[in-house]
Amino acid sequence: MRVAVVFPGQGTQEPGMARSWKGHRAWSVVDAAETALGEPLATLILDAPAEQLARTRDAQLAVLMTSLIAWDAAKERLDGHQIVAFAGHSLGQVTALIASGVVSLADGVRFAARRAEATQRAADAHPGRMAALLGGTEDQATEACAGLECWVANDNAPGQIVIAGTPEGLDAAMARARELGVRRATPLKVGGAFHTPLMDDATAALTEALASVELHGPTAPVVSNGDAVAYDDGEGWRTRLVRHPTEPVRWRASMETLVGSCRAEKLAEIGHGAMIAGVAKRTVPDVGVIGVGTPDDLARLEEGLA
Repeated sequence: MRVAVVFPGQGTQEPGMARSWKGHRAWSVVDAAETALGEPLATLILDAPAEQLARTRDAQLAVLMTSLIAWDAAKERLDGHQIVAFAGHSLGQVTALIASGVVSLADGVRFAARRAEATQRAADAHPGRMAALLGGTEDQATEACAGLECWVANDNAPGQIVIAGTPEGLDAAMARARELGVRRATPLKVGGAFHTPLMDDATAALTEALASVELHGPTAPVVSNGDAVAYDDGEGWRTRLVRHPTEPVRWRASMETLVGSCRAEKLAEIGHGAMIAGVAKRTVPDVGVIGVGTPDDLARLEEGLA
């Protein structure tokens, strides 16, 4: 079976999201990550309340750690199958780079923390918000944002576009989107206008954070959020990761790449929740998605790939 491995991003976090993994062999990933970062992480995925997980840094580290635990447990179940590519939605792209071997666990966790800090500083300096346009097209979203301090931030699936910008720009774009026939414009509970030019301040910090990180060729190509191309190099990610917070996430095109040029027959969604499965149904409906979010899902992974 030809399998593409995909990882979720911020927004999938919730209290106790990794409790089912406590005591599992794969929990050793948490110990290694805590050593690398020099701070406790277990509490984020076991006991942190929703208010804490609303903070950008805590949310991203919680999602990253839960996905890495699940990956450590799931990868042995993929023996005998061909992993044709990796991909991750927004923050999940960092998870994909760790899972594919482009960066080590230690470097990846440290970079994820620096990335979250840098983007939050940019958000504090240039306040912004995000909103989902449901039932709209990318062309409608682009037209709604035209001439405003607002941009298309995520093209997740047909009928699911996310825009982001300054508070004033976003409000104006949402109103314009409704006039253009978009069914619903819903504000998202996030701490900034991520994947827009309002994140430009983060690039210098990310360049510095990556300066001493070793990058290696992946075990299978990694699809970039920025251009939906599957890359089999390592060094190019030094530039791609710096641009990532300021570029829109082309997730619909990324899934089309996984199924098209990478020829994936199944998608394995590794981590908490089923966000990717939900948007995959709209984009690549003929390709099944098998989710691994708890130890109980490991048997279902094997069954689904049989």
